[in-house]
Amino acid sequence: MNRGKLFVVGLGPGASEQMSLRARQAIAESEVVIGYAKYVDLVKDLLAGKEVVRKGMTQEVDRCIAAYERASRGRTVALVSSGDSGVYGMAGLTYEVLLRSGWTPDAGIEVEVVPGITALSACASLVGAPLSHDFCAISLSDLLTPWPLIARRLEAAAKGDFVVALYNPRSGRRQQQLVAARDILLRHRRPDTPVAIVNAAYRDQQTTHLSRLDMLPDCQIGMLSTVLVGNGDTYRRGDLMITPRGYSHKYDDLTGHLKPGERSGRSLSMGLEGWRSCVRAYLRAAEGPSLEDTARYFDAPPGEILAAVGEATDADRAGAYAAAAVRHGKEAILLDAARGWGRVRIFMRSGTGAESELLLNADGLIRHGDSLFAQASNFRLYIDWSRVRRGWLVRRGERSRGLYCVDAAGNSLFALFLVHDQGRFDQEAVARYERAWQDALNDRSQWTRRLLTED
Repeated sequence: MNRGKLFVVGLGPGASEQMSLRARQAIAESEVVIGYAKYVDLVKDLLAGKEVVRKGMTQEVDRCIAAYERASRGRTVALVSSGDSGVYGMAGLTYEVLLRSGWTPDAGIEVEVVPGITALSACASLVGAPLSHDFCAISLSDLLTPWPLIARRLEAAAKGDFVVALYNPRSGRRQQQLVAARDILLRHRRPDTPVAIVNAAYRDQQTTHLSRLDMLPDCQIGMLSTVLVGNGDTYRRGDLMITPRGYSHKYDDLTGHLKPGERSGRSLSMGLEGWRSCVRAYLRAAEGPSLEDTARYFDAPPGEILAAVGEATDADRAGAYAAAAVRHGKEAILLDAARGWGRVRIFMRSGTGAESELLLNADGLIRHGDSLFAQASNFRLYIDWSRVRRGWLVRRGERSRGLYCVDAAGNSLFALFLVHDQGRFDQEAVARYERAWQDALNDRSQWTRRLLTED
């Protein structure tokens, strides 16, 4: 019995000149062509002498099963879809059907996925260069994906300032998903952020329209449309939508002249290896910013700012700030020591932006299992201690001494500060704080030496 073969073919946007040579070859080699009727019709000039199986819009599983059954009988089959078969195409579902049937890559029918031009690439080419920097694709179809998951992905993409390609933006039955997506994106994007709506790219019905994010639901958008939403740098010039690649971060006006502090062929001064030094320079130059203000300025979690301060040297100070990290696992020991700091101020910020600042005696800090209670005569504050991943002792000259505890993402869970009365700290509390500070520095030094020895 002949070993069958299954091609999973991406046809590209639809025009024959946009189809890859390998896609044409795969169809030519196939005895059977299977697909959604409209996709099959895109290659009708290549179907002479072949068995053709046309299926409906929601019959994706039936298409895969039909392709597998024929390939299992030793036939060569092309399962076609528009765009790239691996991007919202048939490749994933095909492998699911094959694997559940007992198929393995080294036995049974041979499978080849043939890539094609994606819808987002085709659409982008018609409106300029909107995908020139980081981007992502999100489908608004909730037929198979729960809406809360789609909403979380939209929120993450918007917060991360990705250019966003929206697939399946609207249909006859799904009208409100696009409105909801627009509202989520507007939490992090300007109302006039450029958007492009491309309908039926490279087909007879092709149309393009440029608009702005706040007006998106009012545009003519259907199932054959792809929507491209710009990021914070995307701009429009006439009928073009452009997303800069980022050369302006390194060069002056694209002249090739490097900006001060930048080096050709090297990471930006705000790259991975240099941006913490920029944080320290900011703290040296700025007039009295708080660590929270600095975190907002750099759009980074407070834990990253604390790490930058903790790396300060005599030659690269962080202004008046200094920080000593508590080695992970010893935060509870430090908290026990903090209970001897006398009068303290505890500061917390909620996920909604609300801020709390309370005064209490440090012996009112009580830890019980995964819970930390800060309690006084007229209140009791609960903190989820299980979320603490790192502690930082922080000093700002002689103005403040405190402890920051952050979670795994570097977000501040709470901060604890010694309280001074009439401009003076309790000297016994300061002495205890300084012992904790020195212990943290010694512990870090010993840990570093141990790592160097092990290396």
